[in-house]
Amino acid sequence: MSDVPTQLAGWIGRQENLSDSIGATPIKALHATLDHPAIEVSNGTALPPLWHWLYFLPLHRQSDIGADGHAKRGGFLPPVALPRRMWAGSQFEFRSPVRVGDAVKRTSTIANVTEKEGRTGKLVFVKVRHELRCNGAADPALVEFHDIVYREAKQPGDVEPAPQAAPTDAAWQRKIVPDDVLLFRYSALTFNGHRIHYDRKYVTEVEGYPGLIVHGPLIATLLMDLVRREMPSAEVAGFSFKAVRPTFDLHAFKVNGAPQDDGKTVRLWAQDHDGWLTMDAVATLC
Repeated sequence: MSDVPTQLAGWIGRQENLSDSIGATPIKALHATLDHPAIEVSNGTALPPLWHWLYFLPLHRQSDIGADGHAKRGGFLPPVALPRRMWAGSQFEFRSPVRVGDAVKRTSTIANVTEKEGRTGKLVFVKVRHELRCNGAADPALVEFHDIVYREAKQPGDVEPAPQAAPTDAAWQRKIVPDDVLLFRYSALTFNGHRIHYDRKYVTEVEGYPGLIVHGPLIATLLMDLVRREMPSAEVAGFSFKAVRPTFDLHAFKVNGAPQDDGKTVRLWAQDHDGWLTMDAVATLC
């Protein structure tokens, strides 16, 4: 990796503190979006892993939104000039439950900013550490590292990385049809204005993709939801995922799982309609 430009390195260590209350309605809404039967949610109900993304929503003023639907560069995140921004992956430690009714504080820190040259030009990676603390506790209930990648605009003749075949040893598998409504509902639940998920004209004509892009966090949530469906009593201590290849709304895709022999690890992955690996993940059980 090359040296980080001074104006970006200055963002390392920057912090942001936000507070939120864990309410029941977002849980019911995502439950329905993931096609579960309706449930009763009351104070004390624990959030399933990754459902904290329904809170601490990005409440930027409309006048602060950029051309891509994200907030304009600067503020808490560094002002990276590259036009394409994607969620590259995350790592999680689930230390104690976050429950409905909790008052939660999130402390976010820019952990690192790195730059390198890829096969299609410059890339900038930003790693953010989030810590969630409930009801004034000193120790975090959840620690998350969020990896963001910024890329140059797509150019004619850009060569995409060679696809990687998905594993074929799935013990569990679920087919997902990523229609416009599913993508809209998840964008609405997470207050995600990024136009690549709902604006077909923008995503095809400006960013050069063939269709709407399925949210990386939605795919990660579907992978964890597969664990819940297949092992409803399991408790998850850790989870990590890496986005390998974009998933578009043009075809159905599959989420897969394979419990490992150690009894504590579940390998999870998503694959597209051609069988190419699109997300690689691991869940660690308590």
